[in-house]
Amino acid sequence: MVEGSVLTTGANGFEPHELRASALGEIHARPFAAISTPSRVLHFAFTSDAAGAERAVDDLVALCAARGLPTPDRSAKQIRVDLAPARLAFERHGEFLTYTWIFPGERKSFEPSPGFLQDPMRLIAQPGPLLAATDLHLLPAADAPEDVDTLFVGPTVAASSIDEGRAVVATDFMADTFGFVRILVADKSLSPSSAGALVQRLLEIETYRMLALIGLPMALRLSPSIRRTEAELPALLASMERDRGLAADRALLDRLTALATEVETGAAEGLFRLGATRAYHQLVVARLEAIKETRIPHHSTIGSFLDRRLTPAIRTCATIEQSQANLSSKIARIAELLRTRVDIELESQNADQIKQMAERVRLQLRLQQTVEGLSIAAITYYVSSVLHLLFEGAHGAGAQIDPDIATGAAVPFVFAVIAFVVWRIRHAHKE
Repeated sequence: MVEGSVLTTGANGFEPHELRASALGEIHARPFAAISTPSRVLHFAFTSDAAGAERAVDDLVALCAARGLPTPDRSAKQIRVDLAPARLAFERHGEFLTYTWIFPGERKSFEPSPGFLQDPMRLIAQPGPLLAATDLHLLPAADAPEDVDTLFVGPTVAASSIDEGRAVVATDFMADTFGFVRILVADKSLSPSSAGALVQRLLEIETYRMLALIGLPMALRLSPSIRRTEAELPALLASMERDRGLAADRALLDRLTALATEVETGAAEGLFRLGATRAYHQLVVARLEAIKETRIPHHSTIGSFLDRRLTPAIRTCATIEQSQANLSSKIARIAELLRTRVDIELESQNADQIKQMAERVRLQLRLQQTVEGLSIAAITYYVSSVLHLLFEGAHGAGAQIDPDIATGAAVPFVFAVIAFVVWRIRHAHKE
């Protein structure tokens, strides 16, 4: 191996790609924070836009300045601040922000304590609507009760053994009196880094679960419109087969256009939310696989618990999304067929009109030819009359010319000349 073969950004005189440093740092952008046992973790997730995220960072900077702490990097996706006795981990995501308050050494009762739960977030202005609030207890297994069901108010408690028995996790996924979903982690042999990884994954499962489920109300709201459109399409197809004529086709095409507009409006409205639901559900599944849970007697695992309750909602969203795509495709095909039929009818009408126009042109041509024939006779008559007057004048002047005979003899020549001139004019027009 050649020494110095490993390149860093700008190493050995090479010009680095402008995004190389960002790509190298992205994989380490969200490291697991080591957490000692016992600890208590309060996790909050707020939906927010870009402007709200900037205001949240400004609040953190102001808080650090008030405490005499170093100013955090405003562009960082994750900011960690030591606010003794707690440690705060702030994260920015695409549509939400999270605040994770870690209290090392906290052994307070698992029962809710409202002051303790609400005090930390009072230090910072709320950046947006609250989506998730989680109260997680990381306790030694010896301090955790054997019957975890007594710690929760929900009718069903999910509990499982984690990472080959190194910990037990229990939760009911229900908000308590103060709005927090409580999670118990009984540590049997976790290292601080393993405990930190497990805690972060559990918090992400709860956050992404909530983010995935906020797409369900939109799916349910779009469902009646989709069902109505699906019910109307067969009637439109039957009407398309039954009714003929340009007026009927245009009316059907107008109705199809209105349906297409309604479907596309709903699809555009739900495009981001339903797509995000699918992505967040995949993240939940990935985090469940990462914690390596196994079933313990008399309890459902967290994965099976969520599968029974979360998966139907995700399938509903996916069905709505797929139905929108199918309807859009069907309406487009029907409209294309109808447009083709309208075009064919228009072409047929145009062909009939062209045929009628050709017949009229043919009649006009025959009439023109008739008129041309009459015009030759009329012009011959007028020219012959002029010649007759000339011959009479010459006869009166003493010329030995009979005007009548001369005029009669000139008529054939005049007719021939005029007919030749008319033929030349017609021939020039044809060319």
